[in-house]
Amino acid sequence: MTFTVLIPARMASTRLPNKPLADIGGAPMVVRVAQRAMKSTALRTVVATDSTEIIQSCAAFGVEAVLTRTDHPSGSDRLAEACAVLGLGDDEIVVNVQGDEPLIDPVLIDAVARLLNERPDCAMSTAAHSIGQLADFLNPNVVKVVLDARHTAHYFSRTPIPAGRDFAGQAWWEAGSKLPKPLRHVGIYGYRVGFLREFPRLSQSPLEQLECLEQLRALWHGHRIAVHITDDAPGPGVDTPEDLDRARKLFS
Repeated sequence: MTFTVLIPARMASTRLPNKPLADIGGAPMVVRVAQRAMKSTALRTVVATDSTEIIQSCAAFGVEAVLTRTDHPSGSDRLAEACAVLGLGDDEIVVNVQGDEPLIDPVLIDAVARLLNERPDCAMSTAAHSIGQLADFLNPNVVKVVLDARHTAHYFSRTPIPAGRDFAGQAWWEAGSKLPKPLRHVGIYGYRVGFLREFPRLSQSPLEQLECLEQLRALWHGHRIAVHITDDAPGPGVDTPEDLDRARKLFS
């Protein structure tokens, strides 16, 4: 199995301006992400960006990057253009690693790619892990996922799911071992390139608009998503100045 890691990166972050170039241990954050991804078994790791400054910063550290348009409405659109620029075939696999995950586990990247390779019935793959805190289960910023017997996604939601008739919210949690552990979705995605080219052309679903979760578009249109269950929570992402301080401390 071979696959390519694509890292979308743009400068237009509202909570943390110029986020991809934020220094972490002497290198830009997007470079740190790429360096982690290059520890996976990926054949190639490429940053896809709309910024010449990011292109130059990546080049200074020997990281491959391609320049994409500035008008893409989503990261998926940017990745689709990057696949065309790189000449990737429809049957090839790419793994989308977010550009604000400087502590991403290379083993997780491999697992997501391998799962998609093993599941020809699925157009995408992603990851999840058990939720260990009630506060996370109830937190709308923590995305939950419910699976079928083959670990294919039924649904993703910001609300606490699954929710039983007699065990909802905190009562559900306090039932403990009587019920299966809820799962937190991890924002890493594997795609078949042919589907990634198609995805930006699919119409948005009402559920996607309601939950603000792009992966619901794939489910709405009948595409399946395989989910790898990992024992470990991923390293923290960087969305705020406080997140950046924490990442710097962990990196050092």
